[in-house]
Amino acid sequence: MDERIMALCRAMGAPEDQEELLLPLVQAAQGALTARLKRGIGPEDCGPAFLLASAMLAMESLWEATGQGNAVTSFTAGDLSVHMGTGNGGGGGGLRAQADRLLAPWLADGSFQFRGVRG
Repeated sequence: MDERIMALCRAMGAPEDQEELLLPLVQAAQGALTARLKRGIGPEDCGPAFLLASAMLAMESLWEATGQGNAVTSFTAGDLSVHMGTGNGGGGGGLRAQADRLLAPWLADGSFQFRGVRG
């Protein structure tokens, strides 16, 4: 799975000379997203959305670590598309927000809720 995500990162503009830094970022992104999946759901259940979301998180982390801007304006992988402006505050609300929206059907609800409280 690492190599498929690395390939997506390369397609999104990851420089070849950053691969040593990118691999641990890819692995960290996979781990972070896997931990947020609903109980009983694995990365393979999310199809290409998990791969793309992992690549998006890894790329944003790479750009943050190296001080680069995210100038990707279009990316398509199968039925999934990514469009970004420049800077994390532009266009789509940053890659992390886009990755969350992409995986929303499979992510556990992290919102606060009361349980067992009688009114």
